[in-house]
This record gives sequence, structure tokens and C-alpha cells, in this order.
Amino acid sequence: MFKKLLLACVCVAVLASAGTGLWVWQGLQGLKKPVILEEPLLFDVPQGSSFIEVVGRLEAEGLVSDRLWLRLYGRLEPGQTRIKAGQYEFLSGMSPRDMIGTMVSGDTKHWYVQFIEGWTFKDVRAALAQAERLQKVTGQWTSEQIMAAVGAEGEHPEGRFFPDTYAFTSSESDLDLLKRAFNRMETVLAEEWEAREEGLPYDTAYEALIMASIVERETGAPHERDQVAGVFVRRLQKGMRLQTDPTVIYGMGDSYQGRIGRKDLRTYTPYNTYRINGLPPTPIALPGRESIHAALHPDDGDALYFVARGDGTHKFSRTLSEHQKAVREFQLNRRDDYRSSPAPQGNDADEDAG
Repeated sequence: MFKKLLLACVCVAVLASAGTGLWVWQGLQGLKKPVILEEPLLFDVPQGSSFIEVVGRLEAEGLVSDRLWLRLYGRLEPGQTRIKAGQYEFLSGMSPRDMIGTMVSGDTKHWYVQFIEGWTFKDVRAALAQAERLQKVTGQWTSEQIMAAVGAEGEHPEGRFFPDTYAFTSSESDLDLLKRAFNRMETVLAEEWEAREEGLPYDTAYEALIMASIVERETGAPHERDQVAGVFVRRLQKGMRLQTDPTVIYGMGDSYQGRIGRKDLRTYTPYNTYRINGLPPTPIALPGRESIHAALHPDDGDALYFVARGDGTHKFSRTLSEHQKAVREFQLNRRDDYRSSPAPQGNDADEDAG
């Protein structure tokens, strides 16, 4: 009788144990099942959050049916409890284990802001102000305050930030991106300056940056950059004025309304290269690496002039007579495209570059 009772107890224990094991196994397997979401969910993990706190919030958001299984999973896999702070994006089809893995790896959600070649510093600040999820620190700062914060106190901001697409997280600020863009430009400029050709009319890398910004604004055709740079380098070497429209437009500031006329060409500003010798005092835009490279590796041709054809490319000329003929052919009296510079009427026509 006793043996039968003992056997029965053993059988019950085995069955109970098996049932419990099956229940636990099913619960843990449930953590692998995809969660269906109507739209991506942003999930924020504040600094200092514990695994238990995060698990509770996952349950509250309906991402896991019972926190028990995630807590047990954490006991079985201690490495999966080391969750990193940040903002995460959970997509439909991810399982609770996928979500935990994302937070353990620190694969936070990234947003992006783009600084485009040819933009001014004003354009950069506008893009940062409009960027969603980016913390705004510099909104009310002056340009002087920004330059001091990036480590260039007293320097002009134009052209000093590298044009590129920058990824950021919700914990980063506009100042963080400005520092990255500034440092990137410093690196690129230093690399290109180190590999520059000999005999160029620049005393400093900054002067090359000024030239690169002019090249950037003068042509949208990549294959022409070194040709445009070559024209301007030769004019500098010959003591000729650059006479390029983009610098005039930059000097006009907000008064520029889409066209420049003879009065604008005659009006003195520090950037009017029809009125000043040499380079303007600062860059006029953000130059990309290709324009920086072109400024430091100009073509070795003999053209001193160019005019826009109207299709995004330019006609390059060696002599004034050739240039005047090209102007008559392509753009006589047309100055509404800042990438073209037909020879102005009057005494200045003998030196107009482009």
C-alpha cells in the first residue's frame, strides 16, 4: 500500500514539474513572438533606469503581456539586463527580446540634418532650428558666441562648417552638431592643404578655403571645378581682379533680390571683387571637399574668363575678345544667374572673369 502511495506521489510530482517546465518554456518562448504595432513607437530610457523599471514600462506600453517572463529572462541571461539610456524606435514585428537586445546594444534612434554645399552659415542655423528632436542650445546665440563655443573665438563663421549629412540622437544639441561640422572642416582642410600643389597664390589654408567657397558658388558642374579654380588662380597670379558675381551677391546681403545690375557692381563692399583686389575677407559659403581640392589643384590651362552657357556648364576663354564673343552668344545683358558673369558694359569689361 505504501509503495503504491509513494509511486503515485512521485508521478504527481513529475507531472507537476513537467507542467511547470512547459509553462515556463512557453512563457519564455512568447518573448520571441513579434509585437504588432500600428506605427513605430519611440521608447525613452532615462539615464539611471534599472532593468526592472524598463520591463515595467514595456508591460505598461503593452509590448509584453507579463513582466514576469522578462524578469525571468533577465535572471537566465544577466548580460541582457545591461540596458543603455537613450531613445529607441520599436518597429512592428519586433519581439520583446528584440527590443531588449536593441536597448542593450545602445542602438538608439537617430535623426538627420543636412548641411548642403554652397549654403551660408545663416542657412545652417535655419536648418538646425527646424530639425526635430534636436536640442536647441544656440537659438539665441550670436555668431561670435557660437564660434567661441566651437573653439574658434573671434573668427568668422562663414565657410567653417563642413557640408554633410549629420546623424544625431535626441540627447544631442545643435551645438554638438556644429562642433562636429567645424572639426570635420578643420580636418578636411588640413588634409587637402598638406597635399596642395606648389606655386599657388595662397599664404594660408584659410585663403584656399575662401577660394574654394567661390568655386562652390560659381559652378554646379563637378567636372568644371578645377577649371573655374584655374581661372581665378591665374587672375590672382597676374594681379587681375577676380570679378565674380557670387562675391558681389554675398556682399549685398538681404538687399539681393535675384538680380544684380551695374550699380551693384560699382558699389563697394569688402566682398565686391569688381572693386577689391585679391580675395574677399572670408569665405562666402560652405565648400565641399571637391571644391577645396579644386582650389588646391587648379587646372593648368590658360583660360582667364568664363561665361555660363545656360545649361549648368560654362564656356571658358583665353582672351577678352573670345570672352566677349561668348558673352554675346550665351548671356548678353543677363545677370539673373549668379553662376554666370558676362562682361559688364563700360570700363570694367576688360577684366571680367566669369
